[in-house]
Amino acid sequence: MPHEEEHRSHRSGWLRAAVMGANDGIVSTASLIIGVAAAGSSIENIMLAGVAGLVAGALSMAAGEYVSVSSQSDIERADLAIEKQSLEENYELEVLELAKIYQDRGVEFELAKKVARQLMEHDALGAHARDDIGISEVSSAQPFAAAAYSAITFSVGAFLPLLMAWLVPLSWLITSVSASSVLFLAVLGMLAAYVGGAPIKIGAFRVAFWGAIAMACTAAVGQLFEVVV
Repeated sequence: MPHEEEHRSHRSGWLRAAVMGANDGIVSTASLIIGVAAAGSSIENIMLAGVAGLVAGALSMAAGEYVSVSSQSDIERADLAIEKQSLEENYELEVLELAKIYQDRGVEFELAKKVARQLMEHDALGAHARDDIGISEVSSAQPFAAAAYSAITFSVGAFLPLLMAWLVPLSWLITSVSASSVLFLAVLGMLAAYVGGAPIKIGAFRVAFWGAIAMACTAAVGQLFEVVV
């Protein structure tokens, strides 16, 4: 029977965008709510600020991810174009280049050359994309997917502290939103670590810790300036 192992590298692209989106949604919206509340604002203005933060944040995350990942995609396409031209003009040199890569990994040169030639007969550009440039289906840039994951998960993350702010009395708002948001962040860190195959406790701690620091700093700013809206 073939030996199969469960790898998680293929999840790295969407998992990064999803975790970053949800984390930013929780932290930025909770921080905004806490900061406005600490300044002595009314519940109406607190909710308005939170909703505005959700909408603006989701759109900003989507745009930022799309632009960022599109830049990566542009670089990949440019490198593939260079490699394609080189394959057309210097095929034998490209065979030797690929063979040298395999030789450096421990394969005898003659065997490495044979493997390189067979792989290039099957898919020359694909072989060089993987082993020369480092581009594969797992790691290739996907701008639309990254933008969608970020916007959706940001909205979900931002909705949680907004819901808490709406449910609790104003006198308990800062405490409730802070505590629940740290809990949400810890759960997010646990889920991300589980999906990515990382230690769950470490994942939960680092996400919750830095989120708590961000919220505390925002609350301090709101309290410092005491701007009543």
